[in-house]
Amino acid sequence: MRITGNVKSSEKENLAGVNISFKTGNHLYETITDSTGNFAENIPFGNLIIDIHHPYFALKTIQFNVVRDTLLSVILESDISRLKEVIISNDKKKGIKDLSGGKLSINLKDLSSVPTMLGTTDVIKILQLTPGVQNSGDANGYFYVRGSDPGHNAILYNGTPVYGMSHLLGIFPFYNADHVKDVEFDKSSSNAKYGGRLSSTTLLNSNKKNPSKFGIQGNVGILASQLSVSVPLNQKTGFYVSGRKTYIDEVVAPLLNSKNSDVQEMKYGFSDGNLTFVSQVSKSNLFAVDVFVSGDQLRITDEELALQTSLKWSNFTISPSLTTTFSPKLSMSNALYFSSYINDLRMNQATIEMGVSSNIQDFGFTNSIQFFVKNIPFESGMTYVYHTLQPQKINVENLTTTDNNTENRINANELAVFTTFKPKLSEKLAADVGIRINYYTSGSNDSYLHFQPRVVLNYYTDEKYSFYASYNRQYQYLSLITTSSVGIPTDFWISSSDGIKPQSSHEFSIGSNQNISRIFSSSFGTFYRSMKNLLEYPYGITQFNETTTLKNDLLVGKGKAYGFEIMLKKKNGKFNGWISYTLSWSNRNFDELNNGKTYFAKYDRRHNLSIVGIYDLNPKWDFGITQIFSSGNRFTMPTSWYFINNNPVKEYSEYNNAQMPNYIRTDLSANYYFFKNAKKESALNFSIYNTFNIDNPIYVVLDVEANENEDKVIVTQDKKVLYRILPSISWRFKF
Repeated sequence: MRITGNVKSSEKENLAGVNISFKTGNHLYETITDSTGNFAENIPFGNLIIDIHHPYFALKTIQFNVVRDTLLSVILESDISRLKEVIISNDKKKGIKDLSGGKLSINLKDLSSVPTMLGTTDVIKILQLTPGVQNSGDANGYFYVRGSDPGHNAILYNGTPVYGMSHLLGIFPFYNADHVKDVEFDKSSSNAKYGGRLSSTTLLNSNKKNPSKFGIQGNVGILASQLSVSVPLNQKTGFYVSGRKTYIDEVVAPLLNSKNSDVQEMKYGFSDGNLTFVSQVSKSNLFAVDVFVSGDQLRITDEELALQTSLKWSNFTISPSLTTTFSPKLSMSNALYFSSYINDLRMNQATIEMGVSSNIQDFGFTNSIQFFVKNIPFESGMTYVYHTLQPQKINVENLTTTDNNTENRINANELAVFTTFKPKLSEKLAADVGIRINYYTSGSNDSYLHFQPRVVLNYYTDEKYSFYASYNRQYQYLSLITTSSVGIPTDFWISSSDGIKPQSSHEFSIGSNQNISRIFSSSFGTFYRSMKNLLEYPYGITQFNETTTLKNDLLVGKGKAYGFEIMLKKKNGKFNGWISYTLSWSNRNFDELNNGKTYFAKYDRRHNLSIVGIYDLNPKWDFGITQIFSSGNRFTMPTSWYFINNNPVKEYSEYNNAQMPNYIRTDLSANYYFFKNAKKESALNFSIYNTFNIDNPIYVVLDVEANENEDKVIVTQDKKVLYRILPSISWRFKF
């Protein structure tokens, strides 16, 4: 039989991340509610006991005899008397929840003991500790999922796409974790509600519950501080506001400059803010407005070169939404959104001024309706977005000949309709089926209509074992063009226009989840992804010697990725954590590269191993450790050198024929709690990044010199390291 339902708070807010256990006879099943508070589980006939757990609400138990498919509507009441020990037990068990088909649900507040560089929880770094997600190394804020490129991943903040996805060199978390309630991560984007990317979808959801009283929480560290405030305006209306600011010029600048650097001055700073306004305008209608804004600036001055450089980049998103609940079986949500990303590079040297800028703006609308047909949950809707892009605007002045290479702005329309439904095919077999139809047009000649099916089959043998198989068809109309090896914000977005075709992929995966015992669980899976119309831009930031078009500069090719993933978790007791391992291959084939032969992609990292441990010593102390091992990035190494007119000339054999050293890092953290309960917290965090001070180079510079007789070439490798051991301390508080 199939049990489906919805969980709400007494304020009628859909509750995500609620843990639900089903006990029937000697069988135990567990599930978790999704972002809309819905859940579904297959169970056998008989007497059933349902326990519904949430750390901030009273435990609810429901008992009845199951004779047919059943639909439940559950209301949880606040529990102000819940003991701290009970809360800690729930928190530590449910930090990361495995869902079917390569999906994860993550509660960031439950992972505060996982070590991070600055003592604040980092969404991207946490994801990189899970199977199928590549560790991108130091100095890189991007992440790579199942052999994909960085632009193949969608990051949605309350349903709004964010295009500038990192602060400089990956030092800081991109989002304020205190403002994010939970994270849903899907390695395959198997939900047809979301599209436009070949790889993963990451949903960052803020709190949509009206605050019951004034609250404040934050983190004060040696490099940055953050503050979040919740303010009730009345019983039905309130808002949450958060902000972060860095003060790192004196601390980080020495890390970015080598000992022999001629750079006299380097300054970097960022700030960001979040606002969530919530109003229960009526019993059935919840209105919310979400705003995110961020700004970064890097300035470099080199007096010997008479060089001044300024790099700025910023994000702004706003999304008003209305969720209407007509009945336990019918609800609808509508949202408008605007998203903007801008970067601007300015360089002045002597009498030469150069500027490179790019931007992208989205105006969008989303609609979804959730309903049941004969106890089968459906969700249908549509999305429309109007894209405006400036891929790369280049202006060079005061040269002998002025060179203006300016790409015209690109406008594009994208419309999609989708339907998802979850039928039960037999007593032990269930499906999650999605259909998405995209229509895209840009200009007068570029239009595409694509059918994108998604399906996940789940087979449940008993309460301990389940298996899944999935297929996903994806198309991507906007592409991120990377111009550097470390993900700096000169990367830019382009759309499918002027003959540039959309990227596409097929992905197949199979896997299994196992509840080994009440203490241990595991999951494993394999995947295969083929990709077409991949884009490569081999010219760095820009070309200055001729006026060209992006269509002529871009290379088009194909690729494939496949691998094996496994995760073992301990979820009970004083010590818990997980082990994650990925064995994968990622290949590319471009006619213009490597003589048309297949080569390894840059982030083809054969092995990725992560070990995470969290230990609760007592109510005052807990400790965390992460151990990371991964194969090095691929890069192209010359195979021979010779001299022409006393100038060294390089010869190459294959593209990406060499590999960086293996990446090894150990991080430690400790939290000391002055006090902690559901309402208040005060704690010191001590963290050590790269505890054993292992050199993990971000790139290699080759020095070529002739010997004294000038009959031999001496080549040495100079490995550039950004981070070594980095200790930090911060104070986390909540009142």
